[in-house]
Amino acid sequence: MLVLAIDTATPAVTTGVVALERAGTTVLGTRVTVDPRAHGELLTPHVLEATRDAGVTPRELAAVVCGSGPGPYTGLRAGMVTAAALAHALGIPAHPVCSLDGIAAEVDTGEPFLVITDARRREVYWAAYDASGTRTDGPHVAPPAELAARATGRPAAGHGAELYRDVLDARVVGPAYPGVAGLVAAAAPELLAGAEPAPLTPRYLRRPDAREPGRPKRVSTA
Repeated sequence: MLVLAIDTATPAVTTGVVALERAGTTVLGTRVTVDPRAHGELLTPHVLEATRDAGVTPRELAAVVCGSGPGPYTGLRAGMVTAAALAHALGIPAHPVCSLDGIAAEVDTGEPFLVITDARRREVYWAAYDASGTRTDGPHVAPPAELAARATGRPAAGHGAELYRDVLDARVVGPAYPGVAGLVAAAAPELLAGAEPAPLTPRYLRRPDAREPGRPKRVSTA
């Protein structure tokens, strides 16, 4: 099964084509650029380059897997809209995956660990996992200081763990961003079972800065 993986929930613009079998995954082609302002600009070119590197055409893809966050509003929206549009055009399913789960799928610590990404505004997105990589808590958003007691001395993956290393005092492990192999591995049970995908619903965890304007003020003619 050929799967296109997309994630824009972090500063990384990530795409790739992965061959999924019951024995595991094989990355056939991938493109990653770390630039928090280039999701909309680079995502579609990255998809085309990744499929070309994999030696396949979009019509050969069987499914799309898309990181559903948590992540900043604009970047996350770019990835999910692109995934939905591609899946609709190709007539294939689009499966959402928690982006933190995509990171966790490539962590091998042999013990419980955290995944922590940058949420901006001096906050982090985080989730806890057991030794097998199964999520046991989260995802949540919080200031790093509130997570420090839980993170101290524990393995922690994700760019947020590195960014706030001094505050968290965790043992930083890789990867920093969701990779295409991890994203597809996280969705593998549903993909291999041919399950109906869940709705492509983004995990924002907090309200956007933009707000609907209120009613205009009355102007006095006096």
